[in-house]
Amino acid sequence: MLCNRGISSRVTITIIGILAAIAYPSYVDSVQKARRGDAQASMVEYASFAERIFTETNQYTNATQALSGIVDTTFYNYTMAPLAASYTITALPLGGQVGDDCGTMTLTNTGNRATTGVSGCW
Repeated sequence: MLCNRGISSRVTITIIGILAAIAYPSYVDSVQKARRGDAQASMVEYASFAERIFTETNQYTNATQALSGIVDTTFYNYTMAPLAASYTITALPLGGQVGDDCGTMTLTNTGNRATTGVSGCW
């Protein structure tokens, strides 16, 4: 009887280990997608602010103020490269996002969205 209990415990632990090995990568992928979505929403918000600045001043050079309101830079480092007639907003992954397949994301004043990683991230 005692021998059977030891074997069933091992089987149970093995099954739990296999399930955890299958579930963990899926969990990490879901978390990265959620963080990426937050970063993309932030980038669109900053682009909207830059467009308001352009409407008022007819140039984007003062639009770097858009990045001053960033509260959470734990997972992405945001930069804006404004020129008089254009800008590029970049989100560089940090921490847990470094392993994200999408890599660095960019958004331009023309609405062009790109990544340094795989396609289909936007």
